[in-house]
Amino acid sequence: MILDIDHVQLAMPPGGEDVARKFYRDILGLDEIEKPPKLALRGGCWFQGAVSVHLGIESDFRPALKAHPAFVVADLAKCADLLMVAGFPVNWDTNNPNVKRFFSADPFGNRIEFLE
Repeated sequence: MILDIDHVQLAMPPGGEDVARKFYRDILGLDEIEKPPKLALRGGCWFQGAVSVHLGIESDFRPALKAHPAFVVADLAKCADLLMVAGFPVNWDTNNPNVKRFFSADPFGNRIEFLE
């Protein structure tokens, strides 16, 4: 039935596009892609790399503190360093001995897992 994941949708507050760009484009290295014109009217922004991430506007925004995407990265230590230097949390997790991973948050407080 399910063949693949097309994209991950996360929420952000109105007016957060520039902050999202600094995190998803400038730190994580995803490319921003243009939204279709009718969808662009809603605000938000889309990013593409090995995974597509769509940031949508929620007027009553609350960050996702439990639900989260998990991004596989080539160099987990380098990713952690980039996030820490930029001021984002890096919380290493050893609860699953089969996975080397940490949790962080985007600028809006949405939980994100990074693993190698």
